[in-house]
Amino acid sequence: MSFDPTAPSGSPDQWWTNAVVYQIYPRSFSDLNGDGVGDLAGVIDKLGYLELLGVDAIWLSPIMRSPMADHGYDVSDPRDVDPVFGDLATFDELVAEAHDRDIRVTMDLVPNHTSNQHAWFSAALAAGPGSPERERYLFRPGRGEHGELPPNNWTSVFGGRAWSRIREPDGELGEWYLHLFAREQPDLNWENPEVMADLEQTMRFWLDRGVDGFRIDVAHGMAKAPGLPDMETPAVVLKHTDDDPRFNNDEVHEIHRRIRAVMDQYPGTANVGEVWVESSEEFGKYVRPDELHLGFNFRLATVPFDVDAVREAIDESLAATAAVGATPTWTLSNHDVPREVTRYTPPVPADYPDPEWAAENALGIGIARARAMALVELALPGTVFVYNGAELGLPDADLPDDALVDPVWERSGRTERGRDGCRVPIPWEGEEPPFGFSSSPDTWLPIPADWNRFTVETQLEDVYSTLSLYRQAIELRYARPEFSGDRVDWYGAPPGCLAFRRPGGLICALNGTTSPVPLPHGQILLLSLPLVDGMLAPNAAAWLV
Repeated sequence: MSFDPTAPSGSPDQWWTNAVVYQIYPRSFSDLNGDGVGDLAGVIDKLGYLELLGVDAIWLSPIMRSPMADHGYDVSDPRDVDPVFGDLATFDELVAEAHDRDIRVTMDLVPNHTSNQHAWFSAALAAGPGSPERERYLFRPGRGEHGELPPNNWTSVFGGRAWSRIREPDGELGEWYLHLFAREQPDLNWENPEVMADLEQTMRFWLDRGVDGFRIDVAHGMAKAPGLPDMETPAVVLKHTDDDPRFNNDEVHEIHRRIRAVMDQYPGTANVGEVWVESSEEFGKYVRPDELHLGFNFRLATVPFDVDAVREAIDESLAATAAVGATPTWTLSNHDVPREVTRYTPPVPADYPDPEWAAENALGIGIARARAMALVELALPGTVFVYNGAELGLPDADLPDDALVDPVWERSGRTERGRDGCRVPIPWEGEEPPFGFSSSPDTWLPIPADWNRFTVETQLEDVYSTLSLYRQAIELRYARPEFSGDRVDWYGAPPGCLAFRRPGGLICALNGTTSPVPLPHGQILLLSLPLVDGMLAPNAAAWLV
């Protein structure tokens, strides 16, 4: 039985076309065994919260067996659960209990690379140059008189060069291997049929356990440019461009067709790819009917709080998917980018006379803007991804240098602080760290002492909290017929504002200015902030019908 692309969007097999998916970063969600690191038992413990929030599905960031050089994205055994998170029995329990609550479970799949502690890589090191074992990875002889220079000038996304040299079995310096990320993450050779066969085995292993889909890491990266040519321009740490020979090569699309062929044998499952490309045309290629079901569109996660930039991001995103008949996706943040509250918080001048007051006021603006953008995002057609903590209005944490563990910090020569600030554990309850996240005060990343105002416990009791806003918005999104239709029609709006209408009748208005503005005509469904003299407040959004 194959997946039916003509099934109506309301059918169970097409749940992913209009879903709210909640991203769980397992290390930081809930720790039930008291070791300071979140685990699967902690996720099970919080399923009631997720049901209360109203999400359709969860996406688990990596839980597979890993030495944790990159917090799970260096996989040593793709068909097992790492002990830090639990075991397969606990995973099976999570899937069963989530399904009992009508919550689907998706998980990370990491096909671009393995851990350097994977059995394949150990075999490659032992086997020597030219061996079938080495052909599973991208080993190359070095340049220079004695092979002392890397095979090309590629750099790692995390900083530094993308090649590491090994010692051969005889003890002599020998070949180099490619790693687009950390040296502990050797890239696989996707021209080797063994690699696809192994991924298919991994997919079936999890799909047979009841998993509802995958988020595919570095979905634009598995195929490398033929001949591995030098980069013409230097890359920026944590950035990819469309003309980068390391990524977005045409051969990657055949890989996705092979992945889709497996998914089609499991009706009701879906995959979403991490696709960092700039061109709408290039993005659309990944979500053609025989490739990814969904592609992460990061435009709203990277643009500033500026209505022109937001409108352009929405238009381009809708155009990219409409051209190939695909479902658009929206997200304001994830584990790799600064949280929206932090991105939207205006900077405080260094010479401001009361910097503490100014910083608190600026944070309030950032939170208000994030609330407004949540309504914009949830008003759009397609599927929405919410990163854990976004529903609490969390900012990035300002961590001390000695607490940083992201490999970007060390590999960049401590010039790039990395992504730890957006990965700090979730505050659940109480007045002091660890706020119910763990019974241990020694959490894997420290939780700021002033996050007591952001706890789930505090916000559940406040009908005006960010958490309450998310709950109301998600409920309305499903309950009201006005949210129907696959496009948006733009309204005329005052300068610094935007407004659009869904075909079903929903109107969403955003005020990006510093003054109140009149609302469009209609009955108010939801406001991100109270009205000011009957008008839409600055940095606020409204839903009307």
